[in-house]
Amino acid sequence: MKDTPETADWAIDVSHVTKRFRLTSSARSLKTAIVDCLSGRVAKTFTALDDVTFQVQRGETVGLIGHNGAGKSTLLSIIANTMAPTRGQVTVRGSVSSLLELGAGFHPDLTGRENVLLYGAIMGIPRETMRRRFDEIIEFSGLREFIDQPVRFYSSGMYVRLGFSVAVQVDPDILLVDEVLAVGDSEFQQKCLDKMKAFRRAGKSMLLISHDINTIRHVSDRIAYLSHGHLEGMGDPDELSRRYIEEMNRASGGGLTSEGIPARLAQKRRIWGTGEAVFSAVVWLGEDGSETAAPEHDCSDGKIRLRLHYHANERIENPVFGFSLTGFDDDHTVFGSNTQLAGRTIPVIEGDGAIDLFIDAGSVHPGDYALSFSLHSADHTRNFQRLENFLLLRLTRPANFEGTAALPFTWS
Repeated sequence: MKDTPETADWAIDVSHVTKRFRLTSSARSLKTAIVDCLSGRVAKTFTALDDVTFQVQRGETVGLIGHNGAGKSTLLSIIANTMAPTRGQVTVRGSVSSLLELGAGFHPDLTGRENVLLYGAIMGIPRETMRRRFDEIIEFSGLREFIDQPVRFYSSGMYVRLGFSVAVQVDPDILLVDEVLAVGDSEFQQKCLDKMKAFRRAGKSMLLISHDINTIRHVSDRIAYLSHGHLEGMGDPDELSRRYIEEMNRASGGGLTSEGIPARLAQKRRIWGTGEAVFSAVVWLGEDGSETAAPEHDCSDGKIRLRLHYHANERIENPVFGFSLTGFDDDHTVFGSNTQLAGRTIPVIEGDGAIDLFIDAGSVHPGDYALSFSLHSADHTRNFQRLENFLLLRLTRPANFEGTAALPFTWS
């Protein structure tokens, strides 16, 4: 392709890419294959990507969003050249480093040290160069005491730490990252975000997948929105994120629309997630346990009683329900917890159900607060659904102290 003024500064060029997969039965035998061939029976196909075209500029960070099965991971795999398109082509300029799935490229029987050197060899980086970068890689990962252990003994978080550390320290021109950062703890996630910012300052390009809409909205220069294999839009992160959230909200159904709630709450409310399980309604409970409708709730005694109705589209083992209370105007988190932290194990959910939540916020300073809710996997890799700033809570109990919350104390 010859460069023009309009295309001269791109790092990734995706041109009319289509990817189809042939659907076959695992029980398919040679006999049935021959019969199908002779009878002219055509195997079913699934179109994961349909005529997708866009460019990523040098130094640009593009976020990929969309529901499960939208084609995001397939697209990243094609760009990383680990999968071939059915039609169309992808052209990249510069070296590419990718972290497409947990532990991808690692040999479970090799140690962390050996896998680091192996990754460098696969990337075409001389062994001596990787040895010079080795200490920096291990320092970033925080796995020095485990680096000589076989990676089959690593936890999912350790896999991600090592994988991301290697991917960024080989100093690529283009970085591709697929969701796996969700496995890391908050401290490591912040290190990754800081590294991404350094990448941007260095003029490198990134293409990222995440269901964490807030994070991807803040780190991306543009967002590409995929739906059922089609590129539905590409542009301003706030606009595309809002469009995606609204469509996820409509798909959720139930009592989760913005109708009938205060306008200032509707502007802050966000509903997103992977969709395997969703909240179908969040309702207030009276002291007798009966359900009451209260989209805006004045709470004089600080006693919060809620029932979270959910629907699981498939069998989900060990789900985790969580909540957080934040200041409505300053978004400061007052308190957050979940069933896992509370030691409450929920073996399985499937179909419809409900879980009750009681919060004693009597010690919190009067004011307006937002309640958020989450439903996610036990390993924190999948956010099935998050309801951010979903309910407005007005605490009206008089306070005779300064600060956010009253703490027990004595004078002597």
